[in-house]
Amino acid sequence: MSKVILNYILKNFFKYFFILILIIYAFGVILNLFEEIEFFKKIDVSIFLPLMLTSIFVPSMIINLLPFIIFISSMLYLIKIRNNKDLLTLKINGFSNIKIFFIFALTSFFLGWIILMIFNPVTSSMLQFYEKTKSQYARDIDHLVSFNKNGLWIKENLENGNRIITAKKSEGKNLLDVKIFLFDDNFLLNKKIFSKQADIKDYDWTLTDVTIFELNNSVFLKKNFDFYQINSNYNHQKIINLFNNSNTLSFIDLVFNYDSLVSKGYNKTFLNESLHLMLVLPFFLFLMTAIASILTMHTLKRSENLKFIVVGLATCVLVYYLKDLSLALGKTGRIPMILSIWTPIIALGLFTFVGILQINEK
Repeated sequence: MSKVILNYILKNFFKYFFILILIIYAFGVILNLFEEIEFFKKIDVSIFLPLMLTSIFVPSMIINLLPFIIFISSMLYLIKIRNNKDLLTLKINGFSNIKIFFIFALTSFFLGWIILMIFNPVTSSMLQFYEKTKSQYARDIDHLVSFNKNGLWIKENLENGNRIITAKKSEGKNLLDVKIFLFDDNFLLNKKIFSKQADIKDYDWTLTDVTIFELNNSVFLKKNFDFYQINSNYNHQKIINLFNNSNTLSFIDLVFNYDSLVSKGYNKTFLNESLHLMLVLPFFLFLMTAIASILTMHTLKRSENLKFIVVGLATCVLVYYLKDLSLALGKTGRIPMILSIWTPIIALGLFTFVGILQINEK
């Protein structure tokens, strides 16, 4: 009997969860489609392309919203079983508040790991395809930055020509083994700069141990400098921000290909932050489901429905701003970034612990 009841509970819980995901997906497609159409309005493409890009972009957005989706679906389902007396029936059959709480919360916890292990790699690949496809149609491609197996590549347009910068690897705010090629408006090479290291913390780069070959009467003349400065459109922070979309990295990549990503030029701090942002997902789902259970299971009165809806919306807003505030403190250096990621989990965990003790007495 307990197994039958458990299957019934989980079946209906997932029903609410997937219905809410479909609703949000539909709204996401409608809203993002306008943005894609605006992007492609002056480009000769079929309507199929914006629609396809929208359909593969929205799933990654849904994963970011999962804590709030699981909270709302949990609240709606718990309100339903409380109103139709199913909650009372469960208690008569030996399901205490604490047992029902752990059924929902642990289900959400394991669902979080399934999403990280199975669905997250799929959505990250879809987002990579989305960004790669859109970049092919980008109208402003005067300046390009790319990481590949050969290191960092930067293309810049100058007033009197073009410049291509390559570096084998980055180390902190420095680029190592830097090569700079300057071309005129006809893309004829007129200057080559080789440097062992470039300090790029500012837009004025400082090159160290520099060798310059400059074209003079069809001959490249060699000059050596201990230090040399160039002005660039990029500094360290700007380059890092270009590759700061953690949604394009999957949980599997971060766990099993961490060293490979570092060797490609990804910043270790960024990779660690991305990994922890993903690791908190199962715990976030657990706690958001727990909060929904605590708010709805402390009473069986049907007249409380409106209050639950208002409190639920207020809770979503409060949790969102708590998470946003914590991340802001981490990004500004007020607290360690890793701690800022886990602080909302710790705070919600303390609230949940107190709430569990209260509903266990009901």
